[in-house]
Amino acid sequence: MTIEAVIFDIGNVLIEWQPERHYDAVIGDARRKAMFEAVDLHAMNDLVDQGHDFRKTIEACAAQYPEFKDEILMWYFDWIKMATPAIPGSVKILRALRAKGVPVFALTNFGVESFEYAETQYPFLTDFDRRYVSGRMGCVKPHSIIYEMVEADCKIAPERLLFTDDRQDNIDMAASRGWQTHLFEGPDGWAARLISEGLLAAEDLA
Repeated sequence: MTIEAVIFDIGNVLIEWQPERHYDAVIGDARRKAMFEAVDLHAMNDLVDQGHDFRKTIEACAAQYPEFKDEILMWYFDWIKMATPAIPGSVKILRALRAKGVPVFALTNFGVESFEYAETQYPFLTDFDRRYVSGRMGCVKPHSIIYEMVEADCKIAPERLLFTDDRQDNIDMAASRGWQTHLFEGPDGWAARLISEGLLAAEDLA
């Protein structure tokens, strides 16, 4: 089946997203573990990814947990230090696909304001032909509606889309809709898959 478009997740595919690592470096792993046990910070971030106001959502959470207020606010003030560094091999793949004329889309769980900020730090985020950002769409992966929205917008048959994501649940939902999928475990495996599909050649990534 001919692939007509390649779809990238962003977090942990093109940019490392490691809040725990940053907190460990700043406050130590014992304090970080205590905070993550007491506060569902990933649920807080899910609200941002659904389109809720970035700063206000984090401030509201911090107000609920005064014993961790300063640390929770770091999610806003230190956000870029959690979303770093870029993954060079993946960026190279993205640019190689574009150079070959392969349509490339992004499908990412990302807040509206945080994505706009990330664009200023990672210019390659503007390289996509289409960008499906959950905060703008009001829905997050792995809910089926976000995949339906992509299909409706790009008008490409599901089986002609090739999607990579680092989370199995996101991959499973895409596969259930008929998308071609690749569980991202590193740029080398992703490059090999694209070469096997005939979308790239090894020399394109040299």
